[in-house]
This record gives sequence, C-alpha cells and structure tokens, in this order.
Amino acid sequence: EVQLQASGGGLVQPGGSLKLFCAASGYTFKDYAISWARQAPGKEREWLGVINNGGGLTYYGDSVEGRITITRDNSENIAFLKMDDLTPEDTARYYCMRYRGPVYTDWSNFDLWGQGTLVTVSS
Repeated sequence: EVQLQASGGGLVQPGGSLKLFCAASGYTFKDYAISWARQAPGKEREWLGVINNGGGLTYYGDSVEGRITITRDNSENIAFLKMDDLTPEDTARYYCMRYRGPVYTDWSNFDLWGQGTLVTVSS
C-alpha cells in the first residue's frame, strides 16, 4: 500500500522543540519530494516547507523560517521535521505529503498525505 505515516507528536512545553517523523511505504521514496503542512483548530491549512527528492534542497514557509528544519533519510524511507522555540500558536495537526510540483501554493500538487500527528504546545 502506498502511504505516508506521520508520528512523533505530543505535548510540548512552550520554548521547547519537536521532531516529527514521516515514514513512507509502497513507492520509491527517493524519487519524490516531501513536504510538511499543519492545520490548527479553526484555521486554514498552512504549508511549512519542502525537501527535494535527494535531500539537498529545502524551502520553508515565511511563518516558520528560522525555526524549522526538514531532512530525510532515503536509505530508511523516512523524512523528518524539526521545529524549535515552540509557542502555543504552533499547536496543530502536522502532515507530511508527497509533492509532485510545480508550485507549493496549490494543494492539488500534493498527491499523497499522511494521517497527521497532533502537536500540542502548552505548559
């Protein structure tokens, strides 16, 4: 089965960090870019960033630039999202997606989504 599975969410204290995992299966992971997005309760979905298929290029959204790092390990078919200096505004369900291009602003260019993992930032 072709799928992405996000994990690693949970409760994080303000000022803390998170590292999320995106495990891929059922397709050739190294052939596709991976992207991350999040959706907070009552808010629109927000694109966070992308890493190219080889892992050498990344682009991040303006709202999280400087706090986020996306990496991947093609030998393990897994991608990672690390975010620092968390605030309650980072509370959301975080999703990883397979990106087909050509633009990040069109959600239809992400053809495979994981189920998401919930991150709650609270003291």
